[in-house]
Amino acid sequence: MSVRELVVLGTASQVPTRHRNHNGYLLRWDGEGILFDPGEGTQRQMLRAGVAAHDLHRICVTHFHGDHSLGLAGVIQRINLDRVPHEITAHYPRSGQRFFDRLRYATAYRETVPLTEAPVDADGTLASTDSYELEARKLSHPVEAYGYRLVEPDGRRMLPERLASYGIRGADVGRIQREGALGDVTLGDVSELRRGQRFAFVMDTRLCDGVYELAQGCDLLVIESTFLDEDVRLAVDHGHLTAGQAGAVARDAGVRHLVLTHFSQRYSEPEEFARQARAAGFAGELTVAHDLLRVPVPKRQ
Repeated sequence: MSVRELVVLGTASQVPTRHRNHNGYLLRWDGEGILFDPGEGTQRQMLRAGVAAHDLHRICVTHFHGDHSLGLAGVIQRINLDRVPHEITAHYPRSGQRFFDRLRYATAYRETVPLTEAPVDADGTLASTDSYELEARKLSHPVEAYGYRLVEPDGRRMLPERLASYGIRGADVGRIQREGALGDVTLGDVSELRRGQRFAFVMDTRLCDGVYELAQGCDLLVIESTFLDEDVRLAVDHGHLTAGQAGAVARDAGVRHLVLTHFSQRYSEPEEFARQARAAGFAGELTVAHDLLRVPVPKRQ
């Protein structure tokens, strides 16, 4: 059975705290694992969360600030130490190539695993597989940053009552799915569109077009909310979002499940982030992330 879930490895912005590790998020998607923004300590958090190096297939870095990338060195070396049996692809802003190189070769180790570097330098599709397209959109931060989005291809949902009305059963169901028609009956006569699931990962950014494009129609949106609304000036100055802004984005984009994360150490009451996101009008499912949390991608409607 396919598993689609987010494993939260860390939720702190800038510096880790006693209760929050630097950033780190693993998306499990139909047998693939995509690691987003591995900050310092990610390798240990993976161990605590039951995530192995063998689970990784892609690494996506939004930008090269330390809380989003210092864990790369340890994760890459662990991939090689454990001799992961498949190729791994790394996506990151091309403008940060020198930082990626330094982290990849921070110390001596034996390379045993192919690591494909696929830097990002423009909006667009980065990869296509049978179960998703991976897209990137530029964000607004003091250093170049990109957010990521997975879009599952749309499919068809078979309608048993319509199949029965046309007398289609058994092997003929598979045949009409493959061929698109059975005699005078088309696939559209006995099925309906099944919208593909959508996931987006939005880290350090001010409000910009990229934020809304990434969030649009998402089943699960992981988004930074570094500051509370009363500190909106700080958020704008440092290239971040507030909880209310994140909630308003999710509201306007029709997000089903909103995950708030990347919290400043200045705040001690996580419930206030949820309250402000709700006050902005977001009425869907809402989670204030904490380390080692697991969040399933919502089931299809």
